[in-house]
Amino acid sequence: MKALTWQGKRKIEFTEVPDPCIEEPGDIIIKVTSSAICGSDLHLYELLGPYMHAGDVVGHEPMGIVEEIGSSVSRVKVGDRVVIPFNISCGSCWMCERGLQSQCEVTQVRSHNKGAAFFGYSELYGRVPGGQAEYLRVPHADYGAIVVGKELPDHRYLFLSDILPTAWQGVAYADVPQGGTLAVFGLGPVGQLAARIGTHLGQRVIGVDPVPERRAMAERHGIETMDFGKHIAKELLDATGRGPDAVLDAVGMEAHDSPGAQVLQQATGLLPDKIAKLALEKVSVDRTAVLHAAVASVRRGGTISLSGVYSGAATPMPMLEMFDKQIQLRQGQCNVRHWTEELLPLAEDTTDPLGLDDLVTHTVPLDRGPELYETFQKKQDGCIKVVLQP
Repeated sequence: MKALTWQGKRKIEFTEVPDPCIEEPGDIIIKVTSSAICGSDLHLYELLGPYMHAGDVVGHEPMGIVEEIGSSVSRVKVGDRVVIPFNISCGSCWMCERGLQSQCEVTQVRSHNKGAAFFGYSELYGRVPGGQAEYLRVPHADYGAIVVGKELPDHRYLFLSDILPTAWQGVAYADVPQGGTLAVFGLGPVGQLAARIGTHLGQRVIGVDPVPERRAMAERHGIETMDFGKHIAKELLDATGRGPDAVLDAVGMEAHDSPGAQVLQQATGLLPDKIAKLALEKVSVDRTAVLHAAVASVRRGGTISLSGVYSGAATPMPMLEMFDKQIQLRQGQCNVRHWTEELLPLAEDTTDPLGLDDLVTHTVPLDRGPELYETFQKKQDGCIKVVLQP
């Protein structure tokens, strides 16, 4: 089959790879019909190369049609249309039973002291072949695979794999009081959905992003917007009185306006893999312009919710300010299956309350994936969300 594979820093190729097959009784094989590029994929594209291997199949936001099932699979049937969560969870361990599917004790990658395995996301998360491919093997499918209807187009369901539950969890963790204000930093795919979710739940939402096209998309959904600059904390204070009740950071470790950390990240990427891994695990720092702006912006006693990914082992934090302001910080990988029952009806609602019909900016054949990785990373051509079709 054909798939997108990692071949080096900023080098994704459309190549031939072996077809997947049933390896365990709980596996299924799906024919992928759509697979999105996620902002997290750009971390593999740019920063996490020391944990990648040439030829690794990437992608963790797929859906498709079931073609084959393992001997113990009973809930999912051949021919079902399914969405596949990015994290692989068993559904029955101590963590899964408590709604912490991203920490599944059956698929935890203990060799790297990490939580549940992911599709297409480096040796840190199990080196499981990903979904930017023609076919995909899905372990623990009787629990993980989300069976959906056949009437609506793929994009109404596809985001149940990652960005929709990630945004929903981020807003839930923000814990905005009734009638309160949520500031969303970063209006990429997760930030767009988080802002719409906040509005749907009756919150005042202010979206913050330096890219005009992203602000314009948010404004189409009734969201106030601001440019991101060095005075953003004061602007939010002026707009809200005390500052937002909560700030959701949907940017993460590759934030702009963090030149020192960016130089360190780039330098680490030039080291031999063994040394680079040691640096990433011991002394790495994130670009924290957005995270520090969130700390400065949120009201006293407020909450910061991190949906953007951070990975720095030695990232400096303004602990005095955080302690003095009595800020609550909540974060973590999304527990995708924990939120499915709440989100599936919203995805299928004919009124499209979360605006899922207005998120995808680029739909292209799978073989154009390498080109669209670059377009997405550089924020060119108004690119906000890419869907690949094998």
